[in-house]
Amino acid sequence: MRDKLSAISLAIAGVLAVSVPVFAHHGSAAYDTDKKITLKGTVTRWVWSNPHCVLQFDVTDESGHVVHWVAETENPSTMIRVGWLEKSFKPGDQVTVAALPVKSGAPVGRIVEVVLSNGQTLPGRINPANEVKPDDSPKP
Repeated sequence: MRDKLSAISLAIAGVLAVSVPVFAHHGSAAYDTDKKITLKGTVTRWVWSNPHCVLQFDVTDESGHVVHWVAETENPSTMIRVGWLEKSFKPGDQVTVAALPVKSGAPVGRIVEVVLSNGQTLPGRINPANEVKPDDSPKP
């Protein structure tokens, strides 16, 4: 009986140890939720897959250098519900991306919304009214 109880306890501990990183993955600790940035750029790649869709785009900074950005959003089924499609972007498309940047300063973010060149806005899963501070991007 004691061996069976030990085995069950060990199994439960194993399941919990594996599940903690899964929950941590969906947190926002890596993102600076006190800051929203807006970037204009050119799409280089659109990845429509689980667990997150990823938009890659190039932005030319103030000094003329091209910076490659990567911004994620939710999974395809969630994004379909707010108007996104697998064909929403293609390489070469001009986009304006509002995102929460990562705290490390790397060119990585979490999409708040994307405005296409035709003016259509694709909302991210984040609710800017409740979850994002005002835009701190430098104005041209």
